[in-house]
Amino acid sequence: MNPASKPRLLVLIPLTGADRAELAGHFDVLYAPDAQQRAQAIDQHGHTVRAVLTNGTTGLTTDEIDHMPALELAGALGAGYENLALDHARSRGIALCNGAGVNADCVADHAMALLLAAVRAVPQFDAACRAGVWRDALPMRPTLTGRRLGIVGYGQIGAKIARRAAGFEMTIGYHNRSPREGVSARYFDTPLALAQWSDCLVVATPGGAQTQHLIDHAVLDALGPEGFLVNVSRGSVVDTAALAVALAQGTLGGAGLDVYEGEPAPPQALVALENVVLTPHVAGTSPDVRAASIRHFIANATQCFAGAPLLTPL
Repeated sequence: MNPASKPRLLVLIPLTGADRAELAGHFDVLYAPDAQQRAQAIDQHGHTVRAVLTNGTTGLTTDEIDHMPALELAGALGAGYENLALDHARSRGIALCNGAGVNADCVADHAMALLLAAVRAVPQFDAACRAGVWRDALPMRPTLTGRRLGIVGYGQIGAKIARRAAGFEMTIGYHNRSPREGVSARYFDTPLALAQWSDCLVVATPGGAQTQHLIDHAVLDALGPEGFLVNVSRGSVVDTAALAVALAQGTLGGAGLDVYEGEPAPPQALVALENVVLTPHVAGTSPDVRAASIRHFIANATQCFAGAPLLTPL
């Protein structure tokens, strides 16, 4: 295909060579994964861009949209879209999509891995073993099986976490903006009520202003000194300062975080604490997930430019 006949795509996030090659089969790709390249690309070529590929963290601003008069589609590679100027894009008639559901299995797997690691102190036991410390000198850890699991955000990821937790014979409760039809898990109308009931709380809700610090001091206090928190959603959902105090003072038993406020800088209030397991926002990433996400965006774009409904519209 002649590159001139392909729609120009502005990519604002880091991609592998294989990802870019896949996109190049369908688009004239303009790759700008850092702030300087981004500003230069929009300034020099914004008027020719018909599609943008970004993610929830990187986003797309109103000013950038205004510098792209030919823009028809803005897509988030993953499920998150909290920093996309949605209302402004809609006012321009720009189609919006995300990768909802594509990485749900991977995120759910990682959530369970963090929960097990936090409850069973896997990183701490690993370090002790490497240092030659035997089990008699170490505290025993709780069993996960049979405990009460609260899930904040019962979308595709939350449902998959519940399915995995059922294998551990856990009783499931959840909080969502409204009850889900056909869900057997117990519904709680506030995160606080859910935390009061739960032994372990997994956060899988979207980020953004509506969920800012949804998990606050009161929720953490309700979980209690034998409770555990896992966050695989967005760092903004959990009050980091309150979490650090709860972990340091032992009013919360432990935590596993894949996301945190101030990414990508390490969460300084947490890094010195032994009762928290940290991973660098990798829950939804794997080679197979990335390849599937790229294919999913291409499918959404193909629908858009054909005048057909998007697969996962926002």
